[in-house]
Amino acid sequence: MNLSSFILDFAARQKMQGAHLTYTYLEQLPILAPDEYAKPVTWLDGQSPEAWIRARVLELTYTSYEMGPWAAHLGDEAAPFVGDEDRRFLTRAELDAAYFHLYGIERNDLDLVLDSFRAFRNKKPELFQRTKDEIIRIYEAMATGPYVTLLTPPPGQGRIHKPGTSPLTRVAPPAPPVRPAPARKSSKPVMDGHVGGALFGLDEVEGVDIQLDIFGREE
Repeated sequence: MNLSSFILDFAARQKMQGAHLTYTYLEQLPILAPDEYAKPVTWLDGQSPEAWIRARVLELTYTSYEMGPWAAHLGDEAAPFVGDEDRRFLTRAELDAAYFHLYGIERNDLDLVLDSFRAFRNKKPELFQRTKDEIIRIYEAMATGPYVTLLTPPPGQGRIHKPGTSPLTRVAPPAPPVRPAPARKSSKPVMDGHVGGALFGLDEVEGVDIQLDIFGREE
């Protein structure tokens, strides 16, 4: 989620001169170290954000049985989650607000960062404003004390698909019919225990257990 957050996108655009994110740029990005997720935060009443973030990432990403190994890595063995756009919108807003706090971004800078996404604002102004307002609302709620999510049930406990194949699982195409391989034939006939011609290997002689010298004579 760190790589998908608004704040990291903002930082990346300050470093990049083109449209391609090369490894040189990637290595310079201020990605949070793993131990940062184990530190207590005030907006979770002194608890670490690791489990809080994991539950939201799990529900956002595990929407198909094809993501089963990833879900198992996050500790989930149940069926994938059913997509709910309103629920996903709020979940993403919570994560972005959390990352603004984890990076120590002050409230006065929040508008500057979000307003820098001009392409988003110009192409989808209503969605942009809705996204910005929700992130700010959650950010401010986190700043005043322990944050309580509006999501019911809580993230990581949303509605799941019935056992079987979820709609997003791709169906493998039927395998083409297997044609029997043609019988292998020797390139030279074996007559009277001798092999005519030049140099042969044992795999080129059918039914005869012999060794050949360079002249093709039986040893």
